[in-house]
Amino acid sequence: MWSRLDEVDRAAAVAWALDQGVCGVGGRLDAAPRDLQRAIVEVERTWEARTAARLRRFAEVARGSEVWTRDGEGLFHRGDLKGPWRYDPRSAAYDVDLTHVRACRWGSGPVDPPPAVLASFGRGGRNFQRIRG
Repeated sequence: MWSRLDEVDRAAAVAWALDQGVCGVGGRLDAAPRDLQRAIVEVERTWEARTAARLRRFAEVARGSEVWTRDGEGLFHRGDLKGPWRYDPRSAAYDVDLTHVRACRWGSGPVDPPPAVLASFGRGGRNFQRIRG
């Protein structure tokens, strides 16, 4: 849940998502798309094909899938995706570049992640990616 934009505060983005009960990816747009297909087209036009592909993967992940993030203090949070993709047009979502979101039930606080999660986060990057054990 980190923006690919350097000017976006990563810790603020994660804190916002945890507070809002969402999991999200970047690729903000100037106007809210009417549906996912239009969002993918607009993200590719505005950003690049890789960003659009990441959005598609994010939207296609099954409900109930486990997701992980790391907050500004380096602590890990585990959640379960609960809803379909939607575009959040609010300025707060735009400011943290998490406009493409899905409802997520986050745990009650930080947890110790399994080794596969540590390995994935240890590689760095800002991508939405599958964690394999």
